[in-house]
Amino acid sequence: MAGKRVAHDPSSSVLILGSGGRLGRMLRRVWTAFPPPGMEIWYQTRGDRPCERTIRWSPGDDPDLLPDCGTVVALWGSTSGDAAALEANVTLARDSRDVALTCGAARLFHLSSAAVYGPAQNATEATPPAPINPYGHSKLAMEQAVAGFDDAGLHHCCLRLANVVGADSLAAGLASQSPVTLDRFSDGNGPRRSYIGATDVANVLIALARYPAKDLPRILNVAAHEPIAMQDLIAAAGNAILWRDAPVAAVQEVTMNTGALRRLLPDVTLETDPPALVAELRQQGASTKP
Repeated sequence: MAGKRVAHDPSSSVLILGSGGRLGRMLRRVWTAFPPPGMEIWYQTRGDRPCERTIRWSPGDDPDLLPDCGTVVALWGSTSGDAAALEANVTLARDSRDVALTCGAARLFHLSSAAVYGPAQNATEATPPAPINPYGHSKLAMEQAVAGFDDAGLHHCCLRLANVVGADSLAAGLASQSPVTLDRFSDGNGPRRSYIGATDVANVLIALARYPAKDLPRILNVAAHEPIAMQDLIAAAGNAILWRDAPVAAVQEVTMNTGALRRLLPDVTLETDPPALVAELRQQGASTKP
């Protein structure tokens, strides 16, 4: 269908770029089950998904297909591949900027990752980035590109997202009853990571979309307020653990500090209980397909 999409209230409308990815599908399930009051959410996808407020659109397509909106959330990006493939994360940041300007948005949230910190513990937004893998380097390059954006009326914020339950390396194991292989460190325990549930990601994004754009930080850690042991998530799912000795290069704890998020959104409660997070995931019926 050609022609400009019309939102009921552009200032209260949110456009999700990359809604066909794993996290995008999880968020859509949350917002379908629990529509945020007073907010209208639009979904961009490259695939043919004829659903309400879904736009099939790719960079280079007619910009008039995009709706006016107050907030754009850029979920799209590459998570694996060689350096050339991951370079798409920088290109897509520029595409996101073009979309936000076209839509008249006041806020653009770029999805970054805890991977920019490398093996850090309790990392704050001021902790110097030290990525150790190509994905982390690509997200840092994306952030550096965003730092150079200077657009009157459009505020950019990079969200350094923690592991999302059901969308990380444990996803397949949590979705099945198969044993899960886990590294065991010298203290007898496995890895600990900053995590967050999909429902909480959805709630944080909506709260940020309501937040005064001019007061948004340039970078924000997004995670539950306490790190979670991977073995506790596996146990909550009822799976057996196949322990192996952790390799020398393995890192037991990679965590982010969420003090800034708590100060910004003091009324948003984030789940940290592994059984509750696994129950939420199973209730959503989250797909483990990429």
